Amino acid sequence: MSMSFERYMTDMIQPMRDELTRLGIQELRTPEDVESKLPEAAGTALVVVNSVCGCAAGQCRPGVASALTNDVTPDHLYTVFAGQDKEATAKAREYFAPYPPSSPSIALMKDGELVHFIERHQIENRSAQEIAADLTAAFDRYCR
Repeated sequence: MSMSFERYMTDMIQPMRDELTRLGIQELRTPEDVESKLPEAAGTALVVVNSVCGCAAGQCRPGVASALTNDVTPDHLYTVFAGQDKEATAKAREYFAPYPPSSPSIALMKDGELVHFIERHQIENRSAQEIAADLTAAFDRYCR
């Protein structure tokens, strides 16, 4: 029984998606999904640009999970998957100017405006605990 490469990749990627969606983070899989959520997200919105890389697994996703245990969290939780949902990721990145494309990365928006951004280089060189501390400080500042 042979499995297509696309199906193989879907099976490989699903646990990486599930690590965020089981936290209540909604996937935005198309540009239309992004357009229907981000501009209209009243209050605060966390957007995680997920990735298959090691720093997404070791630092980004665990850091986000830890930060979401904070007493204060964003009103909306979203994720796009770089390299998998390419068009949705490109659309989401339009909201992250002036930052260049980076994956993984984490954006915090307030009433449709970017207020805090963690780029890949700030993820790969830090622990999950440091990323969680960065996020919780941003949550405490912007999500009240």
